[in-house]
Amino acid sequence: MTSKERATLKGLAMNIDTIINIGKSSLTPEVTEAVSEALEKRELVKIGVLKNCLDDPKEIANVLAERTKSEVVQVIGKKIVLYKKNKKKEEKAKQKDNAKIKENNKKAVKNGRRFR
Repeated sequence: MTSKERATLKGLAMNIDTIINIGKSSLTPEVTEAVSEALEKRELVKIGVLKNCLDDPKEIANVLAERTKSEVVQVIGKKIVLYKKNKKKEEKAKQKDNAKIKENNKKAVKNGRRFR
């Protein structure tokens, strides 16, 4: 991830709410699964580490990133931001773009214009 991409993601993360909180039991399989599911749906997730959790938020972020195959965007205090590119969404967007290009080309040919 480039620094420019990281900066963009940090900006986006400022406006999202914390959706998962990690408590005194720290990283359980259920928490890891919840984070993984949230990353699939949202791509960018903000996680809070509660005061009663004795583990270091940076260590938690690194372990979560490794387990969910995501990237740590930032760790500020007790807030963790993770990002994972959703390949399914990306493929759908490409298909949509290709369909628009084909449609525009058909319209152009119909109107007597040609594109390369």
